[in-house]
Parts: sequence; C-alpha cells; structure tokens
Amino acid sequence: MTIMQRVTDGFQNLVANLGTSRDKSFANGYTLDFLSRGDLLAAYRSSAIAKNIIDMPAEDSCREWRAWQAEANEISKLEAEEKRLGVQRLVMDARIRARLFGGSAIYIGTGDVDLEAPLDPGRVGRGGLQYLTPLDMNELAPDQLQLDPRLPGFGFPVSYTMQPLDGTAVRIHPSRLAIFRGEDPPDSSLRQSFQGWGDSVLTAVLEKVKHLDATVANVAALVFEAKVDVIRIKDFMSNLQTGGQEYENLVLRRFGLAAVSKGINGALLMDEAEEYDQKSANFSNLPDIMDRFMQVASAAARIPMTRLFAMSPAGLNSTGESDMRTYYDRIRQEQTLDMEPAMSVLDECLIRSALGNRPEELHFTWRPLWQQSAKEVAENADKLTLSLERLMGMDVLAPEVIATTAVNVLTECGAFPGLESAFEEFGSADFGSDDDNDPPPAADPMTADAAPRTLYVRRDVLNAEEIIAWAKSQGFKTTLPVDDMHVTVAFSRQPVDWMKVGQSWTDEIEVPAGGARLMDRFGEAKVLLFVSSELSWRHEEMKREGASWDHPEYQPHITISYDADSPAVGDIEPYRGKIVLGPEIFEEVNPRWAEGIKEE
Repeated sequence: MTIMQRVTDGFQNLVANLGTSRDKSFANGYTLDFLSRGDLLAAYRSSAIAKNIIDMPAEDSCREWRAWQAEANEISKLEAEEKRLGVQRLVMDARIRARLFGGSAIYIGTGDVDLEAPLDPGRVGRGGLQYLTPLDMNELAPDQLQLDPRLPGFGFPVSYTMQPLDGTAVRIHPSRLAIFRGEDPPDSSLRQSFQGWGDSVLTAVLEKVKHLDATVANVAALVFEAKVDVIRIKDFMSNLQTGGQEYENLVLRRFGLAAVSKGINGALLMDEAEEYDQKSANFSNLPDIMDRFMQVASAAARIPMTRLFAMSPAGLNSTGESDMRTYYDRIRQEQTLDMEPAMSVLDECLIRSALGNRPEELHFTWRPLWQQSAKEVAENADKLTLSLERLMGMDVLAPEVIATTAVNVLTECGAFPGLESAFEEFGSADFGSDDDNDPPPAADPMTADAAPRTLYVRRDVLNAEEIIAWAKSQGFKTTLPVDDMHVTVAFSRQPVDWMKVGQSWTDEIEVPAGGARLMDRFGEAKVLLFVSSELSWRHEEMKREGASWDHPEYQPHITISYDADSPAVGDIEPYRGKIVLGPEIFEEVNPRWAEGIKEE
C-alpha cells in the first residue's frame, strides 16, 4: 500500500503566523475563469484598453508588411496580387480575431471541387488564387483530432466542417485554411479541450484591465465628491423626531434657498447657532495610484505604456526607445514563429498565382517596425557611401560589381527610393576600357575647375509673406524684403571643394508648424530661431568636407529685421507657423558680408 504524503517546502514563522493556517495569505490560490464569446466581445467593445491590447500587436505585425526579394518585375506582380486579394488587411483581421477569440482562419479559394483533399499549391497557375475568405471559430467546427503522435498534425483537427448560410455542411482539409491561433495551450490535454484552437489573450489580462478600469471609474466618481459642504444645526435630530413632516419641509426649503443664494452671489445665509464647514478630497496620490495600475496592465499585456496608453516617455533622459525595441522584437518573433507558418500554403499559392511559376530563390523579409528619421537615414547612407568608397580603393572587386552593390544598398536603406529604377533605365557610369592605350577622357568643362573657394550656402524662405505678416502683427515697422529673407546653411571663409560638398537630399524643406521657436538678437538683428535636423545635418556634412564656421555651434534662424525701433525680444510672440525653404544656393563669400548675413 502506497502512502501519499504532502510535502511542503517554504518559509514559516510560527510566532508571526507566516506560512501557517493563520497567515492571511494561506488561502491564496489561482483560479481560472473561462470567458465566453459574449464576455470577450463585451470587453473588446466596451473597454478601450482591452481593445488596444487585442488590436495593437496585430496591427503592428501587419503595419509595415513585408518586402519580396526577387526581380523588380516579379515584385510588382506579387504586390499587385496581394493588393487584389487584400492579403495584408485579411491577415491583420484574422490576427485580431485570433487574439480575441482564440482562433480564426482564411479560406484559400482556388476553385477546387473536392475540398476534403489536400491543397496542392503546385497545381495553382497564373490567376489561380481566386479569392480569400475570413472565417471565425464559430464558422468552423473542428472534426476528429489527430491523436497519434507518429502522424503529422498531432493534436490538431484532421478536417473542419464549415456551415454556409444555405445550411449545407462542407468538410474542408486543413491545408485549405490559413489558420491563426491565439495563445497556445501549455499541454496537450488543454489543446484537445480547445479543439485545436488557442486561448484568448484576454484570459490572463482581463482581470488587470478590470482593476484599471475600476480605478479610473472610481477616480471619476470621486471628482463629484471633491468638495462637500457640512452644516451643523443645533438639535437637528431631535427636531426631526418631534417636528414631523412640517419641520422636514422647512429644513429642505431653508437650505434650498441657501444653495440658490450661494450659487447666485456666493453668499451663504445661516443662523447664528449653525456651523458651516467644507470638506475637500485629496487628489495628490491619485496619479501615482493610477500609474501603478497602468503599469500592471501594461506588463500583463506585454505592451509598453508609451504604446498602449499613447504616453510620452517619463523621466529626464528617457526616450522609451528601449521599451519599444523590445516590443518590436516580440512582434518580429510572432511574425516569424506564428504568421509565417500559418501563411505558408497561402504564400505558395499567391506566388504561383502572380507569376505562373515558383522561382526557388524568391522569398520575403518582414520590413522593420522601427522607422528611421530622415537624419538617421541620411547618416546611414553617408556611412554606407564611405564604406563603398573604401572598397573601391582596395581594388578587390570590379567597379561594375561595386556599382550594382551600391545601388542595392542605397535603395534598401531608403535614402534613394528611385535609384534602382534609374540605374536600370540609364545604366551605370562608364568605368573605362580595359585597353591601356586608350587616351584619357577629356575633362568636363563644368567640373574641370574644382579649385577650393570660399562657400556661402543659403536657402530662401518661400513663404516669407506669411512671416512678414506675423512680424507686422507683433509691432515690427520694417522687415527684410521678401526676396532677401533666407536661412544660412554654411558661411566658410576657409576655401573648400564645392564638388565634395555635394548636394542636399531634398530641393525644398518644410519645417512643420509648432515645435521649439524663440526670438533672439544677433548683433543689431532680431532673428527667429527654430529647429531643423535636416539643416543641422547638412551644415555638419559641409564642415566634415572642410568648411569653416565662425560660431561655436550652428543654430538655424531667419533674420526678421535690423530696425533699432523694433519691439524688444521678450515682448515678441515667436512665429509658430510652417516654414518653407527653397533649394540650396551656392555663392562665394563676399568680403563685405559679416557673419554670414549680407550687409544692407
């Protein structure tokens, strides 16, 4: 006979009742509340937080979508086929349903008659993928599960039964479905109880969401109790007992009139024997309490607070970048481990339907979710260009190979979106002939004179009329004329090779409205300071090529006026509208100019 003995292993303190039956946490345990479809749908539709927890990862996983790696004409056909079938939108919708209900599917419509037979993508020709249909869990009834671990698909249905609106049951082979599941059950017994589907994401999160929603609701209710008037009346309770209804009516009438008079003129009429007091609720700790509940909900959902609640990063030096990168890594994991296997048969059919065949080298990569700023793209392109220049100088690869690599690299990094098509249309530069006896090419008269010279670069303000109208409204009597209002990008007294400086990425720059704007005084000039990463980056690029700058740092600004009678800087409300700047204009420095500003 086997004796079963319960073994405990934990901290106990009999004096403090810790770990004993008298410990208040002794009865703690975990229970599982199965949520019905109605419960899940109610939470999704009524709680914005629950909806965000379901939608955000699904939307983020499909937001940037994927990039096909193939020939340019093949990529165009694949993207056109995806657009025709609405693949991106259907996959996102299926992911949302799977996260909410535990599972969903996309039916792959190829026009086959026998739907119980496995789908063979090799039989799909050009245009053979006719349509895609999204299906819910309640529209697909799993048949018998595969319980033999020696066979493929162990633990999942061998077929599904679909119930169309006409009432005719149709059996479908699993290969004809792109199946998306929710949270994967941890053991095979639960998987069998779920009939091959997954668990809802809200099962483990909804309790924390309820706590947060309840806290917010209680805080909102507390606002109505923020101030309570307390009036003490002598012998109030005894008079209620002896005075009857007449006394009660008098009291209600008396304080009703008092409330009216207080609302009209702020005066409160009281008897000499009455006492008046006011109780105010303390809201100082409520933000911290709400913040803690938000943190718990965010941790349970595995979504950063900055993303889930659309908050700005907290802390002096905090940017939220680390949290977002961790979250995006999790999304990439779901794309690789969940979405790709679910879409494998669908993708094979999609490729053949778009191209008519299946190139072996064709594949796709998920586009990065972390989007670089214009400055980061430009800096990355600059580093790649320098690396290609060093590779060119090593003479280990043919120039044609480096040119092709440069086109691919600079196109993929996003710096030159149209470079690849231009390369195909116009070809690469002439790298020279193999015949050493060929005469050297004639010098280009446009570039033959590349002697270093002083450099003054400006961008004219294209919406100067708007800025002048603002200046007039602020009390400026005179301003710079429309055709002279500009932003200085470089002012180098040191000679520099203009050809090495190159050109900017954009012809025009539009600085959006708002942001940091200040009025300052540079010598006799009243100037408008603003922020532009593109101008600052371009200025630093010119300095790297040898341009000098007479000031400790570069600050983009527009000179408004030299008038000594103009308003004081502290009295001017800065211009906060958009600023539109024209293309870069190169000139040599005129000795009569001072500090990068033309003398009047």
